Amino acid sequence: MVALTLIVANVGTAADWPQWRGVQRDGVAADEHIRDTWSKMPPELLWMVDGLGEGYSSVSIVDGVLYTMGNHYVGPVDIKNLRQRAVAFDAKSGQQLWATPLTGKRLPAHSYPGSRCTPAVDADRVFVITSDGTIASLNRDDGTIVWQRSFHDEWEGKMMSGWGFSESPLVDGDAVLCTPGGADALIVKLDKLTGEEIWRSPVLQSAFDGQGTSAGYSSIVISHGGGVKQYVQMTGRGLVGVRAEDGKVLWTYGRIANGTANIPTPIVVDDYVFASTGYGAGAALIHLATGSSSGVTAEEVYFLPGKTFQNQHGGMVRYGDHIYGGNGNGNGFPTCIEWKTGKIVWGGKLRGEGKGSAAVTGVANGILFRYQDGVIALVAPSPEQYNLKGSFMPEHQERESWSHPVVVDGRLYLREQDMLMCYDVSPNTGD
Repeated sequence: MVALTLIVANVGTAADWPQWRGVQRDGVAADEHIRDTWSKMPPELLWMVDGLGEGYSSVSIVDGVLYTMGNHYVGPVDIKNLRQRAVAFDAKSGQQLWATPLTGKRLPAHSYPGSRCTPAVDADRVFVITSDGTIASLNRDDGTIVWQRSFHDEWEGKMMSGWGFSESPLVDGDAVLCTPGGADALIVKLDKLTGEEIWRSPVLQSAFDGQGTSAGYSSIVISHGGGVKQYVQMTGRGLVGVRAEDGKVLWTYGRIANGTANIPTPIVVDDYVFASTGYGAGAALIHLATGSSSGVTAEEVYFLPGKTFQNQHGGMVRYGDHIYGGNGNGNGFPTCIEWKTGKIVWGGKLRGEGKGSAAVTGVANGILFRYQDGVIALVAPSPEQYNLKGSFMPEHQERESWSHPVVVDGRLYLREQDMLMCYDVSPNTGD
């Protein structure tokens, strides 16, 4: 690993980013205020390091340590030597702390090669899912494997298409959850300390018009809709809500699904779920209400066809009554939606600063759009109009810049395949 340290900056204490899409799993670092006068004071590269490995995983940061995943060859460059590793770096300096190969029996070989999962950090553990379908618990201090289980061998795991398992695990209390996609184990809940199964959630024959399902490319979120704690997931056939207590399927909604890849993580707001997928599918708002026998009913409030709004991947963020994200299949046209009504407030077909899809991350005073071509744009979270605050092209770009940006303690972290870049975006007195 080679590290280039450009500037050593004083870093204070701020909220961590312990999992996929942050503390609340909503993609917003609500306490992070960053500079918004990029024309006068653009983001400043502090350091850049290699050694992450091949992949699209984003990063988690807890107590000054950064965690991610990537493909790595153990020995000569040969497919037989390909492994997927979990890696840890010092978030201040970029120094690598440890690296642990995980895949073994099956190789992480698929289209768009590389890792997808963002690690979940909890207490003294790090939880990861490899793209070949292995969930593992690692020791935070040195990366040693505590336990690991195979989606294929133990739950007959199944993906909707051939691009690898892409889920980031959810830690909830004493448990960790994942989505193998098996016929009798669509979602499983495991004891986070031992890996022992607590329950598995089968897909009912009546669900999704009697058709079986599989794992999609999304990640689980928690809802208390209809007064029942549940886990909401976008699967290969659409949305599903399963009761947290025992894994019982409470409701399903298939209209939002496409047959290629259902990717974005749903947004939960009180008794509502907003979801969108690409490949022509669209977007929908679902209302969850109390049903009979501790059940939950799911009612479609509205559906937006793909020509109106579709988020292929890159995700969406919510500020108050509005949702912001990229619109279009293969495009990240900046768009603002009134989530309660589905009204497009602005955007829709607005060409952004970059090209291709856009991975979005919110901070207190702006939304970062990271385009597929590498361009980073800062957009005001305002329903009044599209307000571009600045943009820049990072030091290094290759392939598709799909990894979601992360901001912690005034620093912007950008993963670009094997490379990790750290930029100073802390506020300045002139802001």
